Amino acid sequence: MKKTIGALMVAASAIAMAANAEAMEYNPYVGAEYGYSFLNGGIDSNNFNSGKIFVGSQYNENFGVEAFYQRTTSDKKADKAGSVDKTKYEAYGIDALGYLPLGCDQEVALIGTAGLAYYDFKGKEEGGKTEGEGMWGYRLGAGAEYNVNENIAVRALARYTKLDQRVADANDMMEYSIGARYNF
Repeated sequence: MKKTIGALMVAASAIAMAANAEAMEYNPYVGAEYGYSFLNGGIDSNNFNSGKIFVGSQYNENFGVEAFYQRTTSDKKADKAGSVDKTKYEAYGIDALGYLPLGCDQEVALIGTAGLAYYDFKGKEEGGKTEGEGMWGYRLGAGAEYNVNENIAVRALARYTKLDQRVADANDMMEYSIGARYNF
């Protein structure tokens, strides 16, 4: 039953896309963001600062797709014995973006995102070797974008990521980002 419903939803989406095919256009862009993320593991959770670059295209006023690469700084935590553990990650993936333009000039738009990313966590204990663990994450987000002019837009987003494995006693993560993009 679930497979049938899923297939029907995909078919309905394809029909809707085909109906609007003449309204589709290709508007590529590139951008960069600063991000702050944390694993939802309580008061001792890992906190990360990161930089992200992305490329994408907005196909009409309501739909776009983008691919990204993200890299964080190391988060340092001291354990009870006094040794310092360092954790960081790199991520790459793809997101679908839905836009809801507001107002007559449509300079501001609300954004919804859904995507899939691969997270490569690296941890190192003081004096020890680096160990890594890779996992997939399913991402949902919301935010807003302001079009400064025809080519420049700034945006702020909040994303929730459900990881398919546990990292540091957590299997989900929150990320907040602010950035800008250049439309060609």
